[in-house]
Amino acid sequence: MSLLQELQDRSGNQCELCASKNDLSIYEVPPASIGGVDGSLLACNICVEQIEDAEKTDANHWRCLNDSMWSEFRAVKIVAWRMLSRLRKEGWPQDLLDMMYLEDEDVRFAKESGDHLDESEKIIHRDANGAILQAGDSVVLIKDLKVKGSSMVAKQGTAVRRISLDHENAKYIEGKVGPTQIVIITDYVKKMSEKE
Repeated sequence: MSLLQELQDRSGNQCELCASKNDLSIYEVPPASIGGVDGSLLACNICVEQIEDAEKTDANHWRCLNDSMWSEFRAVKIVAWRMLSRLRKEGWPQDLLDMMYLEDEDVRFAKESGDHLDESEKIIHRDANGAILQAGDSVVLIKDLKVKGSSMVAKQGTAVRRISLDHENAKYIEGKVGPTQIVIITDYVKKMSEKE
């Protein structure tokens, strides 16, 4: 069974956030370290657009989270928590957040988006050219890097896909080079365009 089919069966072929039956697609929760059915949900275009672009967020659309925040599925709960956190200044989302329960591991994963932080608190990661890096982005190394604690050298030009961000230091990101998960300093990477 395909991932799309599994998500359609699980959701009753409707958006797992707002229950819309239109323009549905797979939304992989970034940074998609788990992917698959546990790291994805079925979402409508309106929800996905607003999740991915905070400027387009319509608080009233997200009143649907009053229901979906109780989902038994981790990916749905994490996105609900992120959106409620982003909208908490509206008042009602904070009330829902106060009622919501997530396992500690899920809270850590949910916080990787930074939606729970005020703009002034957010740590912004930038590549060597000043482009903003986000969790799930792909970067390319612009210099050979020795990997601490091993004899491995990550070569210039190596692509590192689906990076995660260090939420305490704007200079550090993490990603896999081959089978090895490494910490990389942002001064030595360039963000890849989606076409690369």
